[in-house]
Amino acid sequence: MSTRWWWIRHGPTHADGLVGHLDLPADLSDSLTLTNLDRFLPDNAPVISSDLVRAAATADRICNARQRLPSTAELREMDYGDWDGRSFADITRSDPVLSRQYWEEPGHTAPPNGESWNRFAGRIHAEITRISHEYPNKDLIIVAHFGVILAALQLATSMDARSIFSFKINNLSVSSFTHLPENNAWRVEMVNQSVKF
Repeated sequence: MSTRWWWIRHGPTHADGLVGHLDLPADLSDSLTLTNLDRFLPDNAPVISSDLVRAAATADRICNARQRLPSTAELREMDYGDWDGRSFADITRSDPVLSRQYWEEPGHTAPPNGESWNRFAGRIHAEITRISHEYPNKDLIIVAHFGVILAALQLATSMDARSIFSFKINNLSVSSFTHLPENNAWRVEMVNQSVKF
């Protein structure tokens, strides 16, 4: 038996800069893509999301007849601390050394009052483990964030953080990874797939 994770990045916020725990709404006006997602995803898979409104509202839109499980704070985007809501240019001006280190050597470096990649990824990996134990041998649809999906991909591939940051995850894209519990292995089916019919 196996558990297949269908990861969906929430609808766009159109924000110019970093958006972590900042609770901005998603633009869900692309009804064609949302309809295509509903048709593409498995009908019998429960839907879980981050509790941030951009993810929760996206999950509600694609849920339809599927079981909607409670949203969870553990699937929130990375906490950018004092950088949350600020543009990359502004952060580079105010914290040139720290911001360069944060993006070029992701791992233990954290924004002021925020999470490092390693701490963030540990939070996401622990939540994936918890959900796996609670809902074993199922298809699961998870609506979350750019960083969350990268952290899940890191768990599935064992890539280092710098390599993981080379991947792009577009809004309303699908990434799918299957967990094989008998040998605790993962299979990556798709990353950043747009859904069109």
